[in-house]
Amino acid sequence: MRAIAALTLALALSAAPAGAATLEQMAGQMIVIGFEGDDAGEASVAAVAAELAAGRLGGVMYLRKNVASLGAVREMNALFREAAPELPAFITLDQEGGSVERLTRDVGFTEIPNAATVAARNSPAEAQAIYARMAAGIAELGFSVNFGPVADLDTNPDNQIIARFGRAFGRDAETVIAYDRAFIAAHREAGLITVLKHFPGHGSSTADSHEGFVDITRSWAPAELEPYRALIAEGLADMVMVGHLYHADYAEGDGETPSSLSPRWIDGVLRDELGFEGVVISDDLEMGAIRDHFSLEQTVVKAVEAGMDVLLFSNTAYQRPGLNREVLDILLAHAEADPAFAARIEQSYGRIAALKARLE
Repeated sequence: MRAIAALTLALALSAAPAGAATLEQMAGQMIVIGFEGDDAGEASVAAVAAELAAGRLGGVMYLRKNVASLGAVREMNALFREAAPELPAFITLDQEGGSVERLTRDVGFTEIPNAATVAARNSPAEAQAIYARMAAGIAELGFSVNFGPVADLDTNPDNQIIARFGRAFGRDAETVIAYDRAFIAAHREAGLITVLKHFPGHGSSTADSHEGFVDITRSWAPAELEPYRALIAEGLADMVMVGHLYHADYAEGDGETPSSLSPRWIDGVLRDELGFEGVVISDDLEMGAIRDHFSLEQTVVKAVEAGMDVLLFSNTAYQRPGLNREVLDILLAHAEADPAFAARIEQSYGRIAALKARLE
């Protein structure tokens, strides 16, 4: 099986075009996707590596189903890295600590507590040492991006997705900022990219966007932007992940559009008001808040037009091995019909390439 995977990758690398990126390759960099398989010798894993090599995919996202052993993860990540040597793949995972982690003690990875516990028991300096050990382990396995830290404020004790699992560092912005800094510093020292989440703030919400539409109109407060404002100003925001959250006061002209598909939130608040010039990534675009309200084509087009750079698909709801090709076809069809859409792709590619230069 490993020989087949190696042959598939070799053929893909030999066919990959050299020189300046084509529009297809630019668009491909905007797609990060979940995959099937937990061993480098599996055909499904080899197929993903081939898509990376051809420039039709910008990265992969690990779920627990992909982690059979640390050795297997290391081999798969080596394959993904070999596939895209010039513009490295975003090899991503959620490893916050607590219940949100893909690498667990079951496979020999040292687990750490959730954010709330880390902050309650440790100073920011002590927390940085904890996260440094975790980040070193993640980097040693070949990952390049960790979806953290959480920048949400723990303002709703009944929150189903943040408070329930202790994912926030605290109720006030100053506390969250201090521990976010520690998390980011630890990961940067290990050569990893971090992702602030979940913009514009999921901590006050009263529902879970995994399950469906989340309206934060009555619960959200501007203070929830403060961690983003501070960390962006300090140059500590590598990527910002935008959640699927709806606020009526920010929806003028957007209809009932969540923040992940909203130009008011992305181009307006995040870029213009907060001054973020880096890579914007979506939360999983297969969550109920999106898939129950928008088709795949609507999702892709609205996200790009809103200013999204990286489209994240877990491939758990669609469960199609060719999903990245479907997304790519949508991007290219709309780029061909609309020069402004094509320009959006080129802008996103520039931001992505600049960030990936740190991984080379």
